[in-house]
Parts: sequence; C-alpha cells; structure tokens
Amino acid sequence: MQQRKQSLPFQTPLIMLIVLVLVSGIMLGLSSGGFIVNFKELGFSIFSSMQKVVRGASTGITNFITSVGELHDLREEYDLLKEQLQNYEYMQQTNTEIRKENERLKEQLAFTENFEYKNYPAQIIGRDPNNQYSLLTIGKGSRHGIRKNMPVIAVQNGTVGLVGKVINVGYTTSSVIPIYDFDCNVSARIQNTRDVGLISGLGAETQPLVMKYIKKQVLTELQYGDLVVTSGENDNYLKDIPIGYISLITVQDYDSSLNIELTPIIDFSRLETVIVVDMKEINEEGNL
Repeated sequence: MQQRKQSLPFQTPLIMLIVLVLVSGIMLGLSSGGFIVNFKELGFSIFSSMQKVVRGASTGITNFITSVGELHDLREEYDLLKEQLQNYEYMQQTNTEIRKENERLKEQLAFTENFEYKNYPAQIIGRDPNNQYSLLTIGKGSRHGIRKNMPVIAVQNGTVGLVGKVINVGYTTSSVIPIYDFDCNVSARIQNTRDVGLISGLGAETQPLVMKYIKKQVLTELQYGDLVVTSGENDNYLKDIPIGYISLITVQDYDSSLNIELTPIIDFSRLETVIVVDMKEINEEGNL
C-alpha cells in the first residue's frame, strides 16, 4: 500500500505533461489552420476513393449490360446466319434435284418425240407394299388414253428397257404389272443367238429374272452379259426392247432346257417415270 501511494505522485506529473503537450499541439494547429487543411484533404481523399469505387462499379455494370446486349445481338445474328445457311443448303439440294429431274425429263422427251408409236409418259405414284403382289400405280388412266395390256417401257441412264404392261385402268390412274412379278410372262429372244424363250419374275425387284425353254445345245454359244430383248411375238410387247443381261446359266440333268437368270436392264428401285406405248397408233410427231 505504501509503495502504490509513492508511485502515484510520480506518474501524475508525467500524465499532465503529456496532456499539456497534446493540448498545446492542438491549439497550435488550430491557430495556424493546419488541422483544418488536413481534415479537408482527408475528407477529399475519402470522397475521391468512394467516387472511384462507385465509378468502377458503375462502369463494370454498364460494361456487363452492354456485353449481355452484344451477346444477344450476336446470338440473333448467328441464328439468322444458321437459318440462311440451311435455306441455302436446301436450295442447293432442291436445285440439284431439279437439274436431275430436268435431265430425266429431257432424256425421256427426246425418246418419246422420236418414238415410232404414240406414247404416254407417266409418273409412278404408288407401289404395292404387299410382297404377294408387285403392282406399280401410274398417274394416268383412261382419261389420258391408257388402255389395258399396253406395254410399258422406261428410259434410264440413256438406256431403254422393258418395265411391264398395264393390267388395270382407272379414270386417272392405272396399274402396271412389272416383269419381275410371278404372273408376268414375256416372250424374249437372246440377241446373240436369236433363241426364243419365256421370261418371268421371282416376285421382287431385287431378284433376278428367269428365262426358260432355251435348249442345252446352245450352251456353248452363250456368254454371261449377253443381252436379252423382247421377241415381239403375239403382239403383246414391242420387238427388240432390252430386258436384261444373262448373269447365270445352270444346267440340270433332268431338264432338257437351260435355267438362265437375267439382271434386269431397269433398276426398279430407282424408277420414277415410265412410258406407256400405244402399239395401235403411230406417233405423228416422230414421223414429221
């Protein structure tokens, strides 16, 4: 207790001295205006810093909003260009199809104009999906001059080939039985040897045609790739219309005839248009 009382008088003068120095300093500063200037500078610095922060934040927000707007514009421009590209590709594809169609029609027109008999170009508008039948439906009927049993041919890749014959006629459409049908029989001739046989189908366009009644004696005269054409007998079909090429020859001991398979001239899977021929009327345009 005595020691604490003795130290207190010593500390009191020191504290008073420090307070006096601080008060003197403050008074001196106030009298010279130094403290006022320092407070102003301090306030200005703080305000300037706040302005920079606010300005930076405002600029960042503005730039962000501007970037979002530009991104939206770029997205719209991208979608527009993508749509234009799709339209261009569609137009290119359409133009290609139109050119191909024009080439086919030009090829067909050149043939029909110079063909001996009156003829009716027609579009295939339907195929029977039932495997038991293989009829083709064309978009012309009695209204256009089509009659039952008229032969039907086609021009494909510059080559004329036999398609079949008309078996049913409506007013605006007709049914054609193709040569690959089971019930279609065509009298045909091997062009090289002039031997005559009978051609029938196996029921599907992907299957070969079958030629029968060709004697075994002519086997040595036949070659793969020999052309087979219509014989023109019985007035059912035009004469010398190509049917197909010999692709296989089979000799069977129990049969006196050869079993000959043919690859059709016409690719039926790609066939789009045909020509129906009126063998009873001459084509006047082709004889001008």
